[in-house]
Amino acid sequence: MRDDPCSPEQTDSRRKKDSRDLMNWLANGRDLWRNAALLKRMDVARGERKMSIAIYDHALHVVGGGQKYAATIAACLQDRFDVTYIVNRPIEIGQLREWYGLDLSRCKVRLVPLPFYGARDWIDAALVTGEMDNPFDAVARVSADYDVFVNANMLDKVRPLSPLSIFVCHFPDVRPRAHFAAHEYTLLVTNSQYGSSWLRRRWDLETSMLLYPPIDAAAPRVEKERFILSVARFEPGGSKKQREMIEAFAALKRALPERTQGWRLILVGGSLDHNPYLERVRELARAHSDFVEVRCNVSEQELRSWYARALLFWHACGMGASEAHLIEHFGMSTAEAMQNGCVPIVFDGGGQREIVEHGLTGFRFRGADELCAWTARLISDEGLRTAVQERAQKSSGRFLRSAFEARARWLFDLILDEYSRPGTADLPKPNEELR
Repeated sequence: MRDDPCSPEQTDSRRKKDSRDLMNWLANGRDLWRNAALLKRMDVARGERKMSIAIYDHALHVVGGGQKYAATIAACLQDRFDVTYIVNRPIEIGQLREWYGLDLSRCKVRLVPLPFYGARDWIDAALVTGEMDNPFDAVARVSADYDVFVNANMLDKVRPLSPLSIFVCHFPDVRPRAHFAAHEYTLLVTNSQYGSSWLRRRWDLETSMLLYPPIDAAAPRVEKERFILSVARFEPGGSKKQREMIEAFAALKRALPERTQGWRLILVGGSLDHNPYLERVRELARAHSDFVEVRCNVSEQELRSWYARALLFWHACGMGASEAHLIEHFGMSTAEAMQNGCVPIVFDGGGQREIVEHGLTGFRFRGADELCAWTARLISDEGLRTAVQERAQKSSGRFLRSAFEARARWLFDLILDEYSRPGTADLPKPNEELR
């Protein structure tokens, strides 16, 4: 026999009861979650386990300054905390040691595949639109497994679900777009005044702490040789201007053949496989093979050797660029070159202005003509070259790895205090480090 249908009043009453039951279930779930989270904090406070830190870098499989920045943080924290790298492409810890000379043996690696990107080497966030699900939610879900989540390479679509979080912004490349989440992090860390100013202008956010990159590329002193070194990733879009530097040096050789006799240009940098831009650089270099050499994905030991022997250093990122994100955000390789007694000649823009004081610790240029003019003067004037070299080497001490590590430890000590005893730590306030 079929049941009689409920009256409208009975149906409404049942719906209200179901709604109350659901809300009670959710509330109980939240209470259980809060209790579990509280127990996890208490375990750390009592010293029963180490605070867990996840460091996410979607480009860890590619050699780069941003990757060395995060790896240095991981290396100096791995003994005190439980540190795990979150990656989207396979990478061996031993490979990082070869690239950066850092012991990361106490760090773990957790691979989080992103099916949306298939077999692509480069994880390009610009491919994600507002009309589609956010593929980076997979990383967000994993972040909830850790006490602290560090977004180390400014991927702004990853929501932090850990109790505490840090967004490291080398530069805000674009305005907020679909699935933007950088504003949800506990702290925002920048690596230059230039990046901090654009964080405010482009994202309307204030940096919590300025942490200049670590410079630790000093090599044993050897006799200098007559070549110009440039160290920068071979970006697929050509933003580091390696082709333009080859053309500028070739023009200088043609204009001043006697003065530049015996001088070479060495281009060193990291690259993904199947990089059409790198092939174009190599093709141009082959046309000038008697004085241009390209070295890709070299070891830390080889890189230091190039720094030790070079007399001059070029960095042209930003030359001819109209967009702020295409200008060098800081310039780690410039500071590394200075540390090894190379005289820097760099593009006059971005973070390079925070490193090179024009005429004292190096020279800054706006175009290829100025680049060649300053180079010709330094080639000809050994006294000037030696004086600038000495001042540049001394100035690079501001960016030593030891200073970077001390500040990183200070920051994570505060984070540990905040995690163990919420509300008690004096975490950096926006712009506190810039005043």
